[in-house]
Amino acid sequence: MVDPTVAPGSLILVTGATGYIGGRLVGALLAAGYRVRCLVRTPGKLANASWLNQVEVIQGDVEADCVDAFAGCAAAYYLVHSIGASPDWEARELRAAINVRDAAAANGLRRIVYLGGLGGGSVSDDGPELSTHLTSRHEVGRILASGSTPVTELRAAVVIGSGSASFEMLRYLVEKLPVMVTPKWVGTLCQPIAIRDVLRYLVDVLANDATAGRVLEVGGPDVLTYRQMMDIYAEEAGLAKRRIVPVPVLTPRLSSLWVGLVTPLPASLARPLVNSLVNEVVVNDHAIEDLCPGERTSYRDAVRLALGRIKSANIETTWFDAAVGGRVSEPIPTDPEWSGGTVLADTQDVFIDAPPAVVFDAIVRVGGEHGWYAGEWMWAMRGAIDKAVGGPGMRRGRRHPHELHVGDALDFWRVDALEPGRLLRLRAEMKLPGEASLAWELEPEGTGTRVRQIAQFVPRGLMGRAYWYGVAPFHRFVFPGMLRGIAEESLAEVS
Repeated sequence: MVDPTVAPGSLILVTGATGYIGGRLVGALLAAGYRVRCLVRTPGKLANASWLNQVEVIQGDVEADCVDAFAGCAAAYYLVHSIGASPDWEARELRAAINVRDAAAANGLRRIVYLGGLGGGSVSDDGPELSTHLTSRHEVGRILASGSTPVTELRAAVVIGSGSASFEMLRYLVEKLPVMVTPKWVGTLCQPIAIRDVLRYLVDVLANDATAGRVLEVGGPDVLTYRQMMDIYAEEAGLAKRRIVPVPVLTPRLSSLWVGLVTPLPASLARPLVNSLVNEVVVNDHAIEDLCPGERTSYRDAVRLALGRIKSANIETTWFDAAVGGRVSEPIPTDPEWSGGTVLADTQDVFIDAPPAVVFDAIVRVGGEHGWYAGEWMWAMRGAIDKAVGGPGMRRGRRHPHELHVGDALDFWRVDALEPGRLLRLRAEMKLPGEASLAWELEPEGTGTRVRQIAQFVPRGLMGRAYWYGVAPFHRFVFPGMLRGIAEESLAEVS
């Protein structure tokens, strides 16, 4: 049998590096001291990856001849998943698994690590009624293990993290629907696992010989129903408790159409995921906890981390500390395009024929007695409403008439970031059904300055969306008028 030992310093091939799990795994492997090669169909998708300059990138496809990509590698991670990509996605999954199995054998790799799906009665029994999705996941594992290369197959249920398809589906349902009519799968038991724990297991098994040739089930410390998972999400997101009305009959097709309507997941992906919700996905074999010991993240903490990353990725990382247990969740550019929180925005862009320093001076004078350059009565009315519901209103004004510092109160805003001549960002402290920011970004352009004004809002539930669209007509007058006022004051300074 091939020696399965794979020590740090070895070259590791990662397939699926442009995906949700793979994009994070590359960084974790580099941190553990491994060298990494990425096999990807579209290298351009890695353009913003922070680790790009530390890895070797090969363009290729596991569904085609990929033998050369495995040359010189000690191990490979198989993280490619074709679910919903085309009508024949199951056949494509099997074809790709065969190619990877044979390429690893041809190059004498010492290990393949595969992340599959939890489900079935035990690691040796799929159970009689597994969904098509989970059946395909298990069959891929069997194909990989049928070759000469030792395989470590990790089986996980719902992975909790922004960008995980199952988590995003749950998140959008909870955020958008205060009342949900659901099939009885809301009572199905699930053992979710945090993305950080998945990554730890994926890395740790590589250097542990005892994990070679095994199917290992991984999960977090909590076993919950999907209904309980939704309730906890609502609590952590600051939403009112959701009313969930289970019904005995709601076909998978109708369920997937409903999910496709409410969430941004493609219907082709939503349908196999919904079908899988009928299967109980709970760890029965706890061997991994002895083989790769370590503290596991609770579901609640995992949700809190994911929410922190959603907010920091779409607004600014300085807003929220997504740390739990001393760790911080960072934005990852390889998340699917439908992941992350809903961000509503009003963006205005203008060129002002004045130097950045002059324009910035005009911007930092906003608020207080100076006013907001446009729609003063609207600002006053919004402040009065905020004060009436217990917010600060406009009564705080500003500390200094023309100087601002990070942390300063500014009417019902607070200065969140300030870079002279380049950036001013304000964070809303008014009573809102969501999180709001207002920022100005400046860039030199010829003899003048390009100014981008960005008002962003991360809504909390339906009330958040209703609020944004309710005030949108006022935005049409206020935000363009603000930029015009800033431009006029800047030009007056240089005339």
